[in-house]
Amino acid sequence: MLNLAMLTFWKLGYEGTSIVDLTVAMGITPQSLYAAFGSKSALYHEVLSHYQKTVGAFSTRALNEESSAVMGLERLLRESATEWCKPGRPRGCMISTGVLGCAVENKDEVSYVAQLRMAAIVAFKSRIDRAIEAREFKPGTDSSTLARYLGAIIQGMSIQARDGATEEELLEVANLAIQTLRQSAFLGR
Repeated sequence: MLNLAMLTFWKLGYEGTSIVDLTVAMGITPQSLYAAFGSKSALYHEVLSHYQKTVGAFSTRALNEESSAVMGLERLLRESATEWCKPGRPRGCMISTGVLGCAVENKDEVSYVAQLRMAAIVAFKSRIDRAIEAREFKPGTDSSTLARYLGAIIQGMSIQARDGATEEELLEVANLAIQTLRQSAFLGR
């Protein structure tokens, strides 16, 4: 049921998704939705968590499974291009595109999703900091700026995927970002 709600929110965004959209997609009544989740907002929070544990989990795996930060970040950039262009589901990242702007009454959702996007940047910074300590990156590398740069590239790729960019076009963007990333790393490793 969460997967159906996820696809609906992902496709229509938080504000564009009505209770009717959700109940039709999930095959339940409004009363059942409220009994199970309490509110549209609470369901949205559960759906975002579900997204991070399922479709969006590739990003955490990329950062944690590779032996070096550069390899993990390169994998993240390439997999982002592929994941956000997969057929049969909405394009782009649900977290990057779900609530870029909303009505005042939905400011809590905007704030919550901004926190999730910031958590990704914090994860990038943490991985880069560990790489600096391991001497994988040049001393003096500005991990905060590099993490924000990667966040901007990845979030921008998500929006471009929604706008129709192809996987090949996004891979070219990823490859350009990888060149910048490698310039920050020691090239002799």
